[in-house]
Amino acid sequence: MAAGNWSSTDKPVLPGLYMNFQAAAQNAIEPGARGTVIVPVKAHWGPEKTFIEVGGEAAIQEAFSLDESMNATAYTTLRLALLAQPNKVLAYRLVDGNAAIATKMLQDTAATPANVLRVDAKYKGNRGNNFHLTVVDNLVDNSKKDIKLYDGTSLLKIFTFSSGTVQAAADAINSNPANIWITAAVLAPGNGTLAAISNVAMTGGDSGIAGLVNADYIAALGAFETQDFHVLALDGNVDPALQTSVVAWVRRVRSEGKGIIAVLGGSAIDDTGANAVSAAVTRSAAYDFEGIINVGTGGVMAGMTYSSAQTAIWVAGLIAGAALSGSTTYAATPFEDVTRRWTRSEQEAAVRGGVFLLVHDGRRVKVLKGINSLSTLRVGQNKGWKKIRKIRVLDQINADLQQTADDLYIGKVNNTIEGRLSLIGAGKEYLRLLASENVIEATGYDVILDPRFYGSSPALTPEDDQVFLQWTADDTDVMEQIFGTFIVQ
Repeated sequence: MAAGNWSSTDKPVLPGLYMNFQAAAQNAIEPGARGTVIVPVKAHWGPEKTFIEVGGEAAIQEAFSLDESMNATAYTTLRLALLAQPNKVLAYRLVDGNAAIATKMLQDTAATPANVLRVDAKYKGNRGNNFHLTVVDNLVDNSKKDIKLYDGTSLLKIFTFSSGTVQAAADAINSNPANIWITAAVLAPGNGTLAAISNVAMTGGDSGIAGLVNADYIAALGAFETQDFHVLALDGNVDPALQTSVVAWVRRVRSEGKGIIAVLGGSAIDDTGANAVSAAVTRSAAYDFEGIINVGTGGVMAGMTYSSAQTAIWVAGLIAGAALSGSTTYAATPFEDVTRRWTRSEQEAAVRGGVFLLVHDGRRVKVLKGINSLSTLRVGQNKGWKKIRKIRVLDQINADLQQTADDLYIGKVNNTIEGRLSLIGAGKEYLRLLASENVIEATGYDVILDPRFYGSSPALTPEDDQVFLQWTADDTDVMEQIFGTFIVQ
């Protein structure tokens, strides 16, 4: 459904719900569940250029493997996202044009052996090169043979088949529902009997990592637009040109009504160098947008050091998993320390400069303040737009209203006074629900027909298929500063 912003002088053409947010107004319908993080990853195994939901470390290993040699990023990226307990994590494996599957040709026992069966790794990647095949007689029934598949020295699966046809061997591999590693294709019938082999490696697998460039990440962003998600993080990539492209992309899709947030960060050198503070503040100044969060500190956990671009992945999960009425300010983290402890004056510079900071308070590592990179307020914005919580509330309200309008109103309800009153009633009920959850204030919210378009002498005239509403609500906030006066008597 088309959506986005509108103005009285530039009305959209496509059918859809178009919202304008002003500092004193919020819009919506039926609270929806937040919580999906989307990340691109590099891996030695797994489906390529498709979306895989990952729910735990075992799922990471099964889908992508835990191997992070040769710049693979899947394990660290997905683990950091999952540590923050978002509702869902979607991974998208990037590959370059050199990605290839590992394979092995099996021969028959003829006097002049022929290639009769090709065994392929299920996915492109170096992991397939670690697969080894053994073909032996079955120990229980000598009329059958076994194809044993090993991952290194670990036995993954035994495929038992009746000797005499190559097709039986292929069927044993392809029809096994527990087989998630290899496929087989018959090349020729041969004499029907596979020749014995012992611990022979499959070869030719390439993970498609070495040749990845920014264009591959940018192409992935196009695929991301087809998904329903809330927070985007990169896999630790700190290339400035790529981050600039991500910021431009987020600006565009948010202007089109897709309320997503991206969380970015810097390199380990950026985080710990002599100019660490100015580097982080400069990044935020370049982003200067409510839809972009700039993480300024790296983290230390279980002996591993993570750059701010990597801790940004955890922050993405934190934001996605937070309750709509909650805040990330002072949120506890799994990190034992930060890679650089900022002084108080530096922390103040971070808050003023739109840097999302992790700090060690002497007991634990926590989030300093839940802010985005916005520093220059635009027309219709107030300082609340600098807070992650407010942006999430606005995004959720907009998404809920769009979904309800799409499902129940657009193209279904006549644009009569009765139909408009029905829409207004649904809007008021939605705001009531938000108020009951302390997302907005319990008093002062309302939904009315926009008086600029309706009434005895409207300034503007809507078309027959247009409805203009005015929403009023005051979002709540959490306590972040407590001032007290201690009187000694």
